[in-house]
Amino acid sequence: QVQLVESGGGLVQAGASLRLSCAASGDTVCISSMGWYRQAPGKERELVATITSGGSTNYADSVKGRFTISRDNAKNTLYLQMNSLNSEDTAAYYCKAGSFTWGRCAGKTYWGQGTQVTVSS
Repeated sequence: QVQLVESGGGLVQAGASLRLSCAASGDTVCISSMGWYRQAPGKERELVATITSGGSTNYADSVKGRFTISRDNAKNTLYLQMNSLNSEDTAAYYCKAGSFTWGRCAGKTYWGQGTQVTVSS
């Protein structure tokens, strides 16, 4: 099993920056890709950015050029640097980890509990 704990959310003004962190614990050797997702009130959860175990990244068009995803495998921590925030970025942000398919890892998916980001205009 893998546990994910997000932190770093908060209330900021438009144009500000925030850095989210997601600390993984447990059977972290199973973790392959990781990502950030967000869900605004009344909307479906959407992908923000993903990063593979090899460091390849993918971003939603709405955050390209403003957000940067990274991971520190030694610290088992995922990051999301968010710059030039605007009101449309207001949402609960969730960390997701996918597992390798071999052995006990079994291709499982894990989610954190979320951290709220609110951007005031």
